[in-house]
Amino acid sequence: MAPESLLPLVLFAAIATGTPGAATTLATASGASFGFRRSVPLLAGVAFGLALLAAAAASGLAALLLAAPALHFALKIVGSAYLLWLAVQIGRKGRPRQVADLATPTSLLGGAFLQWLNPKAWAMTLGAAASFATQASGPGHLALLLGAAFGVAGMLSMMLWCSAGLMLAKLLRSERQWRMLNICLALLLALSIVPMWLE
Repeated sequence: MAPESLLPLVLFAAIATGTPGAATTLATASGASFGFRRSVPLLAGVAFGLALLAAAAASGLAALLLAAPALHFALKIVGSAYLLWLAVQIGRKGRPRQVADLATPTSLLGGAFLQWLNPKAWAMTLGAAASFATQASGPGHLALLLGAAFGVAGMLSMMLWCSAGLMLAKLLRSERQWRMLNICLALLLALSIVPMWLE
């Protein structure tokens, strides 16, 4: 792929990973509740999971999903259920309790798993595989390009959203403010499912 052809892919990955969705909402909530350092495994997991998903989409996963509509539908159901479960967990939280809080941040594997069940991640990686397929010399080359672009863009995006959550946490003083933030983040996470069912 020529250097001038990389710019559209980089821009696509940056915009796709930076816009609000399930992973960005979870990164914001984690930053607010646990701080940046304790959220790093989640951030790395999201970026790694997204890179793997993009590489898989480029390697032919898109064709498999198009050929098996029942598999695609099952993925939507499982993904929606998982994201709704995460939304409920976030919505039930109040102010974080530093040492006494038994809740733990999402792990590296949890972050990666999130991307494989995230409708937005599927849509953007499958869209990228279709859009940039002619720019690569083959599926392997495309998988490498998409995996790298989405992995890096995903990590940078998650870091920004987590930092936004950290800044929000510094502004919140009362239990009620924390409860409202968590309910808003939970609703945003639940709403991120809607576009998948409208396609």
